[in-house]
Amino acid sequence: MKNIKNNSITAIFLLFSAFAFTQTPPPPNNGTTGSGGSTPVGGGAPIGNDIAILITISISYAIV
Repeated sequence: MKNIKNNSITAIFLLFSAFAFTQTPPPPNNGTTGSGGSTPVGGGAPIGNDIAILITISISYAIV
């Protein structure tokens, strides 16, 4: 009986903790309607230089 109680409490905890961080997706085109001029979801953030830095750091970490 004690084993079933512990397993059920653990299952309930894992179920609730899995849904604790869920959120609704952002609206398409950042909530703007119409054509032209609307930015993509994410704002078009530049990531070109950051990837080069990430790769450089990863390679240096792998070598050491």
